[in-house]
Amino acid sequence: MRIATYNVNGVNGRLPVLLRWLEQTTPDIVCLQELKAPDARFPAAALQALGYDAIWHGQKSWNGVAILSRVGSIHETRRGLPGDPDPAQSRYIEAAVNGIIVAGLYLPNGNPRPGPKFDNKLAWFDRLIDHARTLLDTGAPVLLAGDFNVMPTARDVYKPERWLDDALFAPEVRDRYARLLDQGWTDALRHLHPDETIYTFWDYFRNAYTRDAGLRIDHLLLSPALAPRLADAGVDRAVRGWEKTSDHAPTWITLAD
Repeated sequence: MRIATYNVNGVNGRLPVLLRWLEQTTPDIVCLQELKAPDARFPAAALQALGYDAIWHGQKSWNGVAILSRVGSIHETRRGLPGDPDPAQSRYIEAAVNGIIVAGLYLPNGNPRPGPKFDNKLAWFDRLIDHARTLLDTGAPVLLAGDFNVMPTARDVYKPERWLDDALFAPEVRDRYARLLDQGWTDALRHLHPDETIYTFWDYFRNAYTRDAGLRIDHLLLSPALAPRLADAGVDRAVRGWEKTSDHAPTWITLAD
């Protein structure tokens, strides 16, 4: 089973890219972020035509998350993070799909730092850590997938010295990511490719994609009950080079049956 996460940076504006990628790679389950569309404008019919059922938590102009499946019904278990410091923002959706609890998330960017946006990022991350613990305590196979807006280590960012003041590379944020992993979660990409330079995001500016000046901020974390099934993981980085594409590339894992 192939599961992917993809920050589409506008689900309707990037719909041709999303549909092309889905047709070419046929992932079984997909978590989407940054829909930038209210619920009524989510392109459910276009996705259904490709065989994907969907649930979504939209928001006009900003944020928004969704889960797609072509391998069975999506049984929504939660919409919104428990204790969310700003529940008006659509950043979390969770469902049982094909025997797995899939949590799709879009963690706040947090810039500028310091400031209220950074404080909100830390508070949201704290709530995620708390909820992740409750998911682990169920003993179920669980996947946390999405745009975490954090580069966990210097290996995950092009020229880390240039990002020392940025909220995505702040020590407090990286510490929270480490605390999350310490609960027992497996960072799929880094687990299978511990020494490789892997990016999932390239800015639109300064020719970043061509120069490979990227960041690894999209992650798939597996619970101890799910991690033994991890068979492969990667990034469909060529999608970032397509015309009118997102600044992120789809990131995926393959699970053994």
